[in-house]
Amino acid sequence: MTKDEIQQKIAELKSDYVRIQGDLEKLESVGRNVSTAEKQLEEMEKELKMLRELLASTS
Repeated sequence: MTKDEIQQKIAELKSDYVRIQGDLEKLESVGRNVSTAEKQLEEMEKELKMLRELLASTS
């Protein structure tokens, strides 16, 4: 992956993260199960960490 591709992937993940976080808040407010959304956020956090480490090593 090039530096630009990594940065683009990070931007996409951040956007998705914010969207899912909003969905999770809506689910919580109506008393729905949020475990799936929480798992998605955890996986995204792991991927973001990995991408940031990769970006740092390519700089």
